[in-house]
Amino acid sequence: MTPSVDRAPSRPATPRPQTADVLRVMSYNVQDFTADRGAAARVVRAVGPDVLCLQEVPRRLTTEFRLPAFARECGLYWAGGRIGTGGTAALTALRVRVHASSGHRLGVRFPDRTRGFAAVDVSLPGWLPISVLSVHLGLRPDEREEHAEAIVSRLADRSVVAGDLNEGSDGGAFGRFVGRLAQASGARPTYPSDHPRAVLDVIFASRDLTALPESEAELSRLDPDDLAAASDHRPVWVDIARASP
Repeated sequence: MTPSVDRAPSRPATPRPQTADVLRVMSYNVQDFTADRGAAARVVRAVGPDVLCLQEVPRRLTTEFRLPAFARECGLYWAGGRIGTGGTAALTALRVRVHASSGHRLGVRFPDRTRGFAAVDVSLPGWLPISVLSVHLGLRPDEREEHAEAIVSRLADRSVVAGDLNEGSDGGAFGRFVGRLAQASGARPTYPSDHPRAVLDVIFASRDLTALPESEAELSRLDPDDLAAASDHRPVWVDIARASP
């Protein structure tokens, strides 16, 4: 395991202005915190999400210590509940109201790595609640499609699904998601982080939600050294417009 290394960022980022009209959802595979956790936290702080969907969170008992510490480094909060999430988690900003949180197990073949998803129902003042799911699909194509169908069958009317699909837009699981949701994030490659070529990390949203992907200007604010050091994936994020009654 590579220890976390804290160093001063070469390109400090100004926190983004937060408004009541936008909910920012970010997805990030953090590679079990085996890379540079400090760099990952700096990337998150630079993006400034309201909801952070994590994949490859450590799954053993150390999660109860390491994930809250990472949340604090990011300026976010974790409601707890790692059991049954398959290494996924959702962190939230203080300004976000969390109405409910849950973890869900997805079946896998032994001895494959466990899979599941974490869900939070959140809102900003004056908003209707939105269900946000952090997902991490497996390495078997047929299993990914089955898991995507199981996730889609549990979606609320206003939902966002964010995570590492382990496949591109030509995959069966991707097709299951776009059968119910719209792709909200762009087609920017996210893997591997040093020279990304594959679009594995995607955010989907209900079609009645207005979602805008990250801009090139925002991407340019992120430190490329931090992106390469933090994980083998790069993050994606979208801004969801106000969902009011």
